[in-house]
Amino acid sequence: QVQLVESGGGLVQAGGSLRLSCAASGRTFSSYNMGWFRQAPGKERELVAAISWRGGRTYYADSVKGRFTISRDNAKNTVYLQMNSLRPEDTAAYYCAAVSRWDYYKDYARYDYWGQGTQVTVSS
Repeated sequence: QVQLVESGGGLVQAGGSLRLSCAASGRTFSSYNMGWFRQAPGKERELVAAISWRGGRTYYADSVKGRFTISRDNAKNTVYLQMNSLRPEDTAAYYCAAVSRWDYYKDYARYDYWGQGTQVTVSS
């Protein structure tokens, strides 16, 4: 069992930065691949970034490449999403999630555990 709690969201001006954190409980965190999703009102849930269980593989959506960085610290049971050069279109609720197999990372239905989400609002 893994419980996930996101933090770090907030209101920021366009061009600014935020760092989201996702703290996990449970001894098995380090065996899970992790993803950050976002969902804006009226839009589908979107995979923003993912990282493999040891951090050796990462994925970024085209819309965030070069601006966002995903990382993890298994000793602290935490995964991060550093978001730079934020744009109004980045406004959404951001969720971290855990998936057992890297092969499944793009399929949100395969994720086993989800956090409650943290709101990111970027003003123009």
